[in-house]
Amino acid sequence: MNRMTVQTAYYKSPIGIVRIEGNEEGVRFIDFCEDDQILVTEEIPNCLVEAHKQIQEYFEGKRIEFNFKIISKGTDFQRTVWNELVKVPYGQTASYAELARQIQNPKAVRAVANANRRNPISIVVPCHRIIGSNGSLTGYAGGLWRKEWLLNHEKNYKQL
Repeated sequence: MNRMTVQTAYYKSPIGIVRIEGNEEGVRFIDFCEDDQILVTEEIPNCLVEAHKQIQEYFEGKRIEFNFKIISKGTDFQRTVWNELVKVPYGQTASYAELARQIQNPKAVRAVANANRRNPISIVVPCHRIIGSNGSLTGYAGGLWRKEWLLNHEKNYKQL
């Protein structure tokens, strides 16, 4: 990524404010803000309009896939895990162990979990779909309550 100015947009979702950061080259970061005092304005930088629209459609139950440009910054291993994450179908889950097997590294369960935790593109790269081998909800940077909400949301709109 060159030195283009990073722009920020906010979307007020049912589970908190979503921050979207990027520039003309693509989106580099999506997460939940814990600061409720952030002023969500109607003004969205041109380079983030499409990402903002697609995030909104996701929360409205109108979108199950995303197609805006993402700037993926991470180690080769992290990018491998993130590329596998996007293959987990909407409304379904996989375990960290399954993900490790899918990347041909079955002993890397902890490393997969760590890469999952460092995913900079929440929701779009669906780290919320990864659960413990016993089916339990484990770790989510946005909070387990959000992970549970997102999984239930996707189950409700799975027929799209």
